[in-house]
Amino acid sequence: MTLNKPELIVFPNPYPERDYEITHVNPEFTSVCPVTGLPDFGEITVRFVPDKLCVELKALKYYFISFRNRGIFYEAVINEILEDLVTAMEPRRMEVTGKFSTRGGLHSNVVVTFTKSKDTMPHSERIVIKNFEKPVQ
Repeated sequence: MTLNKPELIVFPNPYPERDYEITHVNPEFTSVCPVTGLPDFGEITVRFVPDKLCVELKALKYYFISFRNRGIFYEAVINEILEDLVTAMEPRRMEVTGKFSTRGGLHSNVVVTFTKSKDTMPHSERIVIKNFEKPVQ
């Protein structure tokens, strides 16, 4: 059985000469605990300074939904999201934060960062990247 890879659509940054920060928040993130099989709920925040590319929001939403039935630990989720989004956009900087809901009396926050000038560029093969070339202004 072959699983379809999630698709991320990227488009040209309309202001590549300027540093500015974009924040996308998904307050309804879900995945599955690989140990218990119970659902995990959380809020994912992606904060980044784009370079040449940005990510299209509908594709990002469906990318997040692709985790819904996956058995995956919090730490792996947040690192995979960072690697996939950095692979797709190659931003100047990115931070991905996962704030996971309380379960068993504990809640967890996981934060991972990437800086283009300091870190090795990851290469994820978990996603399909499509370019939207039509200028938007």
